[in-house]
Amino acid sequence: MRRSKFPAVLTWAVLFFFYLPIILLVLNSFNASRTGGSWGGFTLKWYAQLFSAREIWSALKNSLLVATVATCISTLLGTCAAIALHRYKGKIQNVHYCLVYVPLVVPEILLGISLLLFFVALRIELGIVTMIIAHATFCVSYVAMAVLSRLQDFDNTILEASRDLGASNWYTVRKILLPEILPGIVAGALLAFTLSIDDFVISFFVAGPGSTTLPIQIYSMIRRGSMPLINALSTILLAITFLIILVVQFIGKSQARQEKN
Repeated sequence: MRRSKFPAVLTWAVLFFFYLPIILLVLNSFNASRTGGSWGGFTLKWYAQLFSAREIWSALKNSLLVATVATCISTLLGTCAAIALHRYKGKIQNVHYCLVYVPLVVPEILLGISLLLFFVALRIELGIVTMIIAHATFCVSYVAMAVLSRLQDFDNTILEASRDLGASNWYTVRKILLPEILPGIVAGALLAFTLSIDDFVISFFVAGPGSTTLPIQIYSMIRRGSMPLINALSTILLAITFLIILVVQFIGKSQARQEKN
């Protein structure tokens, strides 16, 4: 029976649709034409202007600061919440589960407005601190879900055996529980960091003077018509992302080879 070529054609069409805009963005970052509608020759002047733009690097610094601190806070709180939800069962825990799950489905614009009203009601000045609180608030749910998915396959009898052998609760958690759920914690932390550094909607509402993040700065540059700089910045971010993926894959393959040997 002859195989149909439709699945392969559809796959390549989808990949072409996804990656063509990225390819055009990278090409336009080397385009001397400012509009990008026509090719004006090869140039690196947009990268030179990008590295001299202090507001962009200041926004990147704020994004990394907010994402790092929010990730640490949300990872700690999300891991504790996941362990509590997994260990204790009951009707009240169903309510807690809903409270943790709600930020995943509520539109970001509602979260941003509600957090803004909350900070205004408490007369908290908008800035880096409010952004960290806001980002940690919605990242906790993602970390909790990632750790919970890891705990679903965890055998609680191991913890009971450890306690029966005389180990303290802290020793049991540190030597048995945490190593078992570490992949879920790492996955949740990476997801929280990615969502935090990429967030625009919530950041737009709770940002104050001097706390502009990179997504907000890019939005401001688009309104000013600084598309060549955005193309150059996006190309650098893409290169860093692909480099990280290649390094992770290389490390994974190296570990797999060591395990086989």
